Amino acid sequence: MSKKISSRFKLSAITLSMLLALTACDDGDDGATGPAGPQGVAGVDGSDGSDGTDGTDGSDGTNGQDGADGQSGDRGVMQPAGLVRLATVPTGAEVTGAFVSPDGDLFFNFQHPDDVNDEVDVDGKAHNRGGVGVVQGVNINKLPKNAISTPIPVSDEEKETVQVAYGEYKLLGQYGDTFEGNLTDGLGAIIGASGKQEPGSVAEGWPDFNGYIPTGANEGYLFTNWEYFPGGMSRMKISKDSTSGVWSVDNTDVTMLDFGTYGTVANCFGSVTPWNTPLTSEEWGNNGDASWSWNDPADTDNASRDELAKFINAGVSNATEATLFPNTYRYHYIVEITDPAGTATPVKRYALGRFEHENAVVMPDQKTVYLSQDSTNGVFYKFVADTAGDLSAGTLYAAKLTQDAGSTEPAVTGFDIAWIELASGDEATIESWIAEYDAIDTDSYVDGRSNYLTDADAIAWAAGNASYSAADTQSSQAVTDGYEGAETYPSTVTAGQAMDDRIAFLESRKAARAKGATAEWRKFEGININTTRAQNLVEDGDPATTAYVYFAIADMDKGMIDGTGDIQLNARVKDCGGVYRMALENDYDVSRIEPVLMGAAERNVEGIEECDANGLSQPDNVVVMEDGRILIGEDGGQANNTLWMYDPSVND
Repeated sequence: MSKKISSRFKLSAITLSMLLALTACDDGDDGATGPAGPQGVAGVDGSDGSDGTDGTDGSDGTNGQDGADGQSGDRGVMQPAGLVRLATVPTGAEVTGAFVSPDGDLFFNFQHPDDVNDEVDVDGKAHNRGGVGVVQGVNINKLPKNAISTPIPVSDEEKETVQVAYGEYKLLGQYGDTFEGNLTDGLGAIIGASGKQEPGSVAEGWPDFNGYIPTGANEGYLFTNWEYFPGGMSRMKISKDSTSGVWSVDNTDVTMLDFGTYGTVANCFGSVTPWNTPLTSEEWGNNGDASWSWNDPADTDNASRDELAKFINAGVSNATEATLFPNTYRYHYIVEITDPAGTATPVKRYALGRFEHENAVVMPDQKTVYLSQDSTNGVFYKFVADTAGDLSAGTLYAAKLTQDAGSTEPAVTGFDIAWIELASGDEATIESWIAEYDAIDTDSYVDGRSNYLTDADAIAWAAGNASYSAADTQSSQAVTDGYEGAETYPSTVTAGQAMDDRIAFLESRKAARAKGATAEWRKFEGININTTRAQNLVEDGDPATTAYVYFAIADMDKGMIDGTGDIQLNARVKDCGGVYRMALENDYDVSRIEPVLMGAAERNVEGIEECDANGLSQPDNVVVMEDGRILIGEDGGQANNTLWMYDPSVND
């Protein structure tokens, strides 16, 4: 991400030098990762009045799109009823990792802050490296209904450190911390066969999801995702003083998890299962739908492929030198951390599908799972496990949407859901399919063909063909459906073999699209429930009470506003995004999506479109509190992104 910042702000050298226009949980999957979009136009400085705030410039756009601009400070609408600015994060950072413990402890992080932030907090720490922290001194579940907002930052101290409306923000760790030498390479560092990884160990640090696993009264393990390629996850033993409420870290019990030979990639958001295991999500860093190009030797700018090759192979500088070429089908899954308080062993849950996972949330029945795909033209998925508490086998579904007739306004338009069954599978079978692609490398590449599964394969599978076609036989249906090049030819690996269900689990979006599911979501972000609240409301039998699954859409653009397909919204909200919810039914199914809260795009005095500072700006993740209020973390273009608290009952 790169920004120009107005003269009243300091400029980060690292921010200027970023090579990729990536924010946390960015998609980058319209085929191969494309070049950064044009730089946003400078925001307008706030007025000299005490309520004015500085403007900031847009970040480099993802997939060639300009980022949102900062607020002008002399415009804006009244903050919506029920919306409270609970916290702000330092300049250059986004809000990540919001998590509320059973005791009401609120954890959240700030990701990739500007490295020139030199103001310090009460502990003397500058917030210029990615930080993992907790709000101490307050039970977040007991905040008053008429809660107050922390103001939009004005002073340097407010702009450059975390500000909270209640309690005190306590940093537990920052990128690079060694905890008195006990973590040699530092928090967030990714270590592979070639040693410490770059650019995976980016200077500012990219902490994302937090999941707290209690091990006793006022103590437990905090798991934190580190989002880049290769990705990672840390585990910190932490405890809270029962009298003062102050949190501390056991410096002798901080580790980075071992994800094995192949590692993991872009560990984004996540959740904790009802049986108390963290789920981490592999998101961006692949070629998206263009798997055919993954082993193209001419694709010398594929940074994620090179970094994964360096992780796997000692002494190589790029993928073409690798003895063991990175198999793209070994990445982009939900990963469960089993035995979290013991061995903390990661297990990739292949049966939940392969795509750009933002996160997965398991319902109280311990079988039903809802999954979001953070990408352009993404799909909404459901998984139903064969056995409660066991995600190793089950059935994967994709959602087909029907938009409310005659309605295009995002604030009021909902969708009915019909679930399309894709396939049933188990980890052992899917692992055997994945292994068939381990031997593929750049020498296997043939221009105009694919060694990986294509849309021609998906179409043949959906049509019920008995076998895969020959690799040199073009699918006329794929051509008719508008696909081009390698996507119109079957994979060389499966050519001529008996048809199986591998495409449902290795190329889930292709499979969903071929079966008629809706593939138009843009940046479908975090999806979440409050497990206890959901179970109590669903199982109490009272038809007057309702529990909801909430999710965020960061960017209502592209397939959502293009006037075609199942989603045809207007562009009023666009880059500002919004939050939706789905009512849980008796069997933890959902059949309806309805809007909850939308951002507001406006034009500043120079005619530049931006998001109003008193509303949402690209909501990234949502957390549901015990009383039904929700927390919403921003990943937007504001000078200081916000962690909001919203009470949906205000508008019910």
